[in-house]
Amino acid sequence: MNVDNMIELRNVCKVFPGVKALDNVSFDVERGAIHALLGENGAGKSTLIKIISGVYSIDSGDILYDGKPLNSDSPSKSIELGISTVHQELKMVDMLSVAENIFMGHPIMKGSALGKLINKKEMCEQAQALIDSMGVSINVNDTLGDLSVAKKQIVEICKALNRNAKLIIMDEPSATLTETEIEIMFKVIRKLKEDKLTVIYISHRLEEIFELADRLTVLRDGKSIITDDVSKFDRDKLISYMVGREITSIYPEKSVAKSELLLQVKGLSTKDVLSDINFSLYRGEILGITGLVGSGRSEVLRSVFGADKFDNGEVIVNGEPIKKHSRHTILDAIKCGIGLVPEERKVEGIVPEFTISQNVTLVGINKIIKQTFLNNKLEAEATDAHIKMLHIATPDRHALIKNLSGGNQQKVVLAKWLFVDSDILVFDEPTRGIDVGAKQEIYKILVDLAHQGKAILIVSSEMPEIMGICNRILVMHDGRITGEFSGDDVTQEEIMYASTL
Repeated sequence: MNVDNMIELRNVCKVFPGVKALDNVSFDVERGAIHALLGENGAGKSTLIKIISGVYSIDSGDILYDGKPLNSDSPSKSIELGISTVHQELKMVDMLSVAENIFMGHPIMKGSALGKLINKKEMCEQAQALIDSMGVSINVNDTLGDLSVAKKQIVEICKALNRNAKLIIMDEPSATLTETEIEIMFKVIRKLKEDKLTVIYISHRLEEIFELADRLTVLRDGKSIITDDVSKFDRDKLISYMVGREITSIYPEKSVAKSELLLQVKGLSTKDVLSDINFSLYRGEILGITGLVGSGRSEVLRSVFGADKFDNGEVIVNGEPIKKHSRHTILDAIKCGIGLVPEERKVEGIVPEFTISQNVTLVGINKIIKQTFLNNKLEAEATDAHIKMLHIATPDRHALIKNLSGGNQQKVVLAKWLFVDSDILVFDEPTRGIDVGAKQEIYKILVDLAHQGKAILIVSSEMPEIMGICNRILVMHDGRITGEFSGDDVTQEEIMYASTL
């Protein structure tokens, strides 16, 4: 083993029933470097992480770690060896304090006449020293559940450091963070590098890779495609390695809005959240809403859909208020042709234990019921048509939706609303957690739907996305609309300025 490498993989293979998840994967991770691991969903990243962290064993090949063969048959063994993983879904206990989470599983003990007791004072002092070494402000006596996601991730990193971690794997750490929180996280990761720790960093956000990583490895279809210095890539070149084809532009040509007004929002207000929200949406238009987290973006969508209450204002579809004398409900919105693709699709958009067919026909189940019985033939025909229309990658319509990639789950959620002919489609973070190839597909679908006459309303934190596909952009701050721009004539600087007014 090269002493400059923290970990080396040689011809690593892993096979599950019917699937070759890893196919002769080989690459090196240099000691003390930030190494990005990239690839579309299904490329093999998750399997590889689980092998390194002791969840899975390899079928063939070799892994050398810190100069020796990696012999780990469990996550606890990997932790003992100095390998820790910071997952997107953090595995900590919100009701405990920061210090208690850092020392979870291996508390500091002290003797007494009654036997061994937990030494809380020493634990707090050592935990605070770890936190302070990261250059962030966190009180270790605070309850973990009261912290932001970014600070929880820093606590998770300190928990790993407290177990003498040498290699830290970070799986999509920025997926739910604000821009400010991402900067805090990057500061901590760079501090890890300064302290000679090795980081494997996984992210779908390519701009982060160019800003943070030293080297990268691309996986595709379970194979290692390339490993090299980040400086040798640009965005287009990197995408071409990830998807196996050249992508000249990730954004399709924009739709052209028609003159027919489909949706009006007038004076929408909610206590302590939204203040006098007014906008219009036309057939064939893609209208984007952006702004910092907490600006009220998602609350606007949820109010339009009837998921959140609003105190004043009205939502008008085709010239008629959804409900003239009271706040409308989700059912009222659906009847008026509004469909919501939510940010938390796994919680609010799908039923994980249902099949693809059951999810596609869930809202419009009355369309496939004949004489009080479910017509399996109609359900199959409807599902197959939408699988073909949206290019949903699936073995068959009877597969459980929870087993699909994030991009394909998103397409099924959209299919649910297309099945009931929704004219107004509302998307909250439409490509969050979706790889770059699937993003391009989603963008094309959205623009195609706009060409077909659908009216589309999008909330997104990704400014290039908003600028790339939207005809108009609304910017929000503190529950108000503070700017409106054409999607062709706006800069990121203008959007950021309006988002802080």
